[in-house]
Amino acid sequence: MMIRNIALAASAALALGLGGTALTLAQTATPPAPAAAGPASTLRGPSSFAGIADRQARSVALFGEIGKVLTHPRCVNCHPATERPRQTDAMTLHQPLVVRGKDGHGAPGMECTTCHGKQNFDPGRLPGDPHWALAPASMAWEGKSLKDICEQVKDTSRNGGKDMAALIKHVTTDSLVLWGWNPGPGREPAPGTPAQFGALMQAWADTGAACPTS
Repeated sequence: MMIRNIALAASAALALGLGGTALTLAQTATPPAPAAAGPASTLRGPSSFAGIADRQARSVALFGEIGKVLTHPRCVNCHPATERPRQTDAMTLHQPLVVRGKDGHGAPGMECTTCHGKQNFDPGRLPGDPHWALAPASMAWEGKSLKDICEQVKDTSRNGGKDMAALIKHVTTDSLVLWGWNPGPGREPAPGTPAQFGALMQAWADTGAACPTS
């Protein structure tokens, strides 16, 4: 019996030692390096469209440039067509499985704040913002044409009652929108800069906020 007890104690000590070593290695391991960034995505400024004499055509062209941001993964992932958000530059379905919930902040017990903090947590590759949430279902535009997105963005019955001035304020001051240009390692930022995007939105509004035909 004594020999058996000694053997069991030795096995337990070995297991604890191996477990502790594994835990120490996991805690001290260097996080994988971020994927190499590709060529920076750019936006053309409003002056690039000044040569379009027709006001409506210029407005449509401006929205085409705006569309580079609206259809980028940083925007589309939080404006999904279903109740599930998407993630990564490949716009894959969110893992673990989560859903929109009643107000866009996730289902009870699996709210966005379960994992997402008030700012990016780069060691864990977890994005974050104080207002982390999905856009309202009425503003889901994954898979839609620029024409449909344009009409949706302007529709006050779907965009939260925002007129053009409120829309421009939203996209230039809302911290979650601005997060798209500061998404943390391993995620491509939205094209251009927040200032360029805001200038394009203002120029689009100033030219009548016309929408593409397709």
